[in-house]
Amino acid sequence: MELFKDLIDPKRNLLPHDGTVNYYGKVIPEPDHYLHQLLHHIEWRPDEAVIFGKHITTKRKVAWYGDRPFDYTYSNTTKQALPWTEELLALKQIIENATHETFNSCLLNLYHSGEEGMAWHSDGEKDLKRNGAIGSISLGAERKFSFKHKVTKQRVDVYLEHGSLLVMTGTTQTHWLHRLPPTKKVSTPRVNLTFRTIVNQLT
Repeated sequence: MELFKDLIDPKRNLLPHDGTVNYYGKVIPEPDHYLHQLLHHIEWRPDEAVIFGKHITTKRKVAWYGDRPFDYTYSNTTKQALPWTEELLALKQIIENATHETFNSCLLNLYHSGEEGMAWHSDGEKDLKRNGAIGSISLGAERKFSFKHKVTKQRVDVYLEHGSLLVMTGTTQTHWLHRLPPTKKVSTPRVNLTFRTIVNQLT
């Protein structure tokens, strides 16, 4: 396990093998402004999942935006993308300039405090571009983000700072799980934006 915080090099791959994760550090100008705008002007909804036939609603809230009203299905539930807001388009432009990637959609998560997190998973939904980049912006509370290899169980941890960007690409989703572990040490909210590319709904 490694904790990446002080040595920030966007060209450095945080994963030892079977995928690529790059941490750019703080790249968002005026992160406080964007955090405030997103907290108050995004159409947040409690996330939903159907697990073993049981409908579950989370405290964590989510929102789904995109170029088109893309459907996005995970955990046996489907969301339809809303039109971009001005702030989301500005953030998309910032990370596209930084990464030289393009994105057509964004899944947002609102964690009200450290007690809310995300379990181990990978983003391998069929509508996503295979091995495509996922650009993850963090706003608000600094939180630890963890990766675990699906076979070797090797772990890699990174602290995601307010206004920072992390990019997952290549075979990361095939070979690695990731999660946001809950913590009682954080009492303030965090907004996470994961910019993605939908490919199976473009025709």
